[in-house]
Amino acid sequence: MAELFIDLASRTPAATALVDERGSTTWRELNDRVNGWIEVLRGHGVAAGDAVAVMAGNRRETFEMVLAGLHAGMTVVPVNWHLTAAEVAYILTDAGCRLLVVDAQRAAVAADAVARCGGPPPLTIDDLAPVPDAAEPTDQLCGALLLYTSGSTGRPRGVANRLFVAGAPFSRVGRLGDYAARTLRLPAEGRTLVVAPWYHSAQLFFALLPLLRGSTLVIEERFDPVRTLSTMARHRVTTAHLVPTHFVRLLALDPAVRDQLTPADLRLVWHGGGPCPVDVKDRMIAWWGPVLLEYYGATESGAITVIDSIEAGQRPGSVGRAVPPHEIVILDPAGRPLPAGRTGTVYVRRTGGSGFHYHNAPAATAAAHREPDLFTVGEVGHLDDAGYLFLTGRARDVVVTGGVNVHAAEVEAVLLRHPEVRDAAVVGVPDEEYGERVVAVVVAAEPDRADELPGRLDRHTRETLAGFKAPRAYRLVDALPRDDTGKLRKQLVRRMLAELPGGGA
Repeated sequence: MAELFIDLASRTPAATALVDERGSTTWRELNDRVNGWIEVLRGHGVAAGDAVAVMAGNRRETFEMVLAGLHAGMTVVPVNWHLTAAEVAYILTDAGCRLLVVDAQRAAVAADAVARCGGPPPLTIDDLAPVPDAAEPTDQLCGALLLYTSGSTGRPRGVANRLFVAGAPFSRVGRLGDYAARTLRLPAEGRTLVVAPWYHSAQLFFALLPLLRGSTLVIEERFDPVRTLSTMARHRVTTAHLVPTHFVRLLALDPAVRDQLTPADLRLVWHGGGPCPVDVKDRMIAWWGPVLLEYYGATESGAITVIDSIEAGQRPGSVGRAVPPHEIVILDPAGRPLPAGRTGTVYVRRTGGSGFHYHNAPAATAAAHREPDLFTVGEVGHLDDAGYLFLTGRARDVVVTGGVNVHAAEVEAVLLRHPEVRDAAVVGVPDEEYGERVVAVVVAAEPDRADELPGRLDRHTRETLAGFKAPRAYRLVDALPRDDTGKLRKQLVRRMLAELPGGGA
């Protein structure tokens, strides 16, 4: 049997392991289908140590394929299905993929990508049709995950995820599951919702670990506020991973609809992937109860800090305290530690020298590490006296105006607290006198009343922020470019701003 869930397939063979919009799979069926997928991959020339890329949607077969690679010593490379053919080709080449598996919806882009990099033709997941096999495949070996960052500031970089380490004992995954149960309250049973794209590191982590501990995965192809709430009710979802953008869209529903569809069985909602405005979190807790558990982390690091709903009410705006084996240190530009309350670059110390590395990028790896076990992913923030972390923004997301640094995230957080703002982004545009000036790009909650909104926002920001941080201009748009995790694509915001009448005025 498949080593990672041999106990579940033996003890509860008829219980549901996976369910999506097309049907369901029991634990015994999952075991047999994973075995079949292993033979399919091997039959197409993929062996232990090889990389196989998967660019398919949220569906049962995708998770079966990933689990097959992780049981056959392969490196599974999740591919963002929104990428262009050129971007996909870069990942295939950088990761050295022997095979690309896609679904029909992405087949054309996949074929173009493979043609660009000279790889073998992509295989369509629907056409592979594995033969379920109860017999244990020979030579089972723990595989690995190679996750690529979004590439918002350049080409994407591959990060070796430390949950699955090629060639390591399968028992290592179980021990990490036990660790996640202690630090992130990972369930051993229940029903876990998968609604964000599976290829994101957090979504994949918060899907695979609950599954391997016995939780049913309820898989939705994409997020839709009403449909997702209905799915949660129909399948009695107990745990979910969501992002702040999901919260905003849920809260925008008519109150009567929200009341009717309040999840009754929900016990825990992890959230991260971007800053969550305090009022948004407060409203979600008032609606769903104290079930929110926020974490701060990155593809490079995994979860670093955690804060539950009760703590969040006591320290609004914090992303929590570091969980072992992590320690947070704040350093100034010269690398000197800063005391509580002082803002600087957020560094993470992971004991035991177990830092991360970027695939094929030793210079970038070295740049992220100050010491072998001390690294940063570029966040800026401070600690309070009790060790709670407050993030201000990213080191590279700073507007330098008149020689003074303005952190965009700080201004965005103030704008998002205004009841007439649905979404906001802050960027710097060239200014002959000051070098850069601060400009806010805003989505109005009530477009019909937006004519006087810039004036109201100017008064609002100046009540909270120093004058030099207040935006010098406000541009209203219908929507902002965010990816599936809710992260702003600042390059696209700047391009959008440049294309508006009057440019970045």
